[in-house]
Amino acid sequence: METMNQMFLSSWYNAHSSVPPSYVQLPENRPGNVVSSSHEAIPVIDLGGGDRAHITQQILKASQEYGFFQVINHGVSQGLMDETLNIFKEFHAMPPKEKVNECSKDPKGSFKIYTSGENYKKNTIHFWKDSLMHPCPPSGENLEYWPQKPSNYREIVGNYTREMNKLTLEILEFMCEGLGLEPRYFYGGLCENPSLAAHHYPPCPEPALTLGVARHKDPTVITILLQDKEVEGLQVLKNGEWIGVYPIPNAFVVNIGLLLQIISNGRLVGVEHRAVTNSSIARTSVVYFVYPSFESIIEPAQALIKGNNTHPIYKSITCREFRTNFFQKGPKVEEDLQ
Repeated sequence: METMNQMFLSSWYNAHSSVPPSYVQLPENRPGNVVSSSHEAIPVIDLGGGDRAHITQQILKASQEYGFFQVINHGVSQGLMDETLNIFKEFHAMPPKEKVNECSKDPKGSFKIYTSGENYKKNTIHFWKDSLMHPCPPSGENLEYWPQKPSNYREIVGNYTREMNKLTLEILEFMCEGLGLEPRYFYGGLCENPSLAAHHYPPCPEPALTLGVARHKDPTVITILLQDKEVEGLQVLKNGEWIGVYPIPNAFVVNIGLLLQIISNGRLVGVEHRAVTNSSIARTSVVYFVYPSFESIIEPAQALIKGNNTHPIYKSITCREFRTNFFQKGPKVEEDLQ
């Protein structure tokens, strides 16, 4: 029977001089010895400077060509960004029993702590990470179930998620202006059910053989990522090559999710990405996933269909059904909606 220490990669990774067989990826999925196969960089957009129309155009162009961009001068203090990364590093450094206890308060089971993925025991191939995930609705609902350890977790993470909600709406307003939608189109139901994940990637003895996260697209409206400053791990697929997303101080990485791809009727694109590991230093990342309410109808925005005299290329679907289909079918969900 699996002991508490065996449950989490961070508790046993340094006892191995090679990657355990279940963590070795299929040959076609292995990252190899190259950090990234392209020296191209995803766009960096300054939200605090320049003409608003120019910023809007930059965001739209990056969303169409890369599906990813980084933002600076976004209004979130560097102090809060540092505190947030540090609190999650402290959380992942806690003893396994404490981590499990802190994620076991919600009777609905929506607070999760796991290694590799939620279906670790069912999956035959595993990924080199530990993850904490929980909802963080702007309403503040379920705050009583949030971890209380480390001691200032609720205060710091609560402040951080409130800032993420503000930044989400600001970025989506720019996108609406670029697409020709009403600026507050995404206010309310389309952004009211966000969740937060904190991934911890310990040093790996054989980074060429494994991955931290498999290649995938996000089933979100948008996703906002806070990267560790010290090491690159995120890679984005463009024109068949993997682009490494180098951490820029005090920047966030933003990517287009499949739900926004549907709402924009394909004008903005969700792009495949993955996380690689390294042999020398642990890496932590904090991910803010922007989801609609489960009851929200996801479909191409009517203003884009009527205004451009075009046809919708995606069918309507509830967010609940989309997420269920996505986690069952993966990439095939896109085909099913066309």
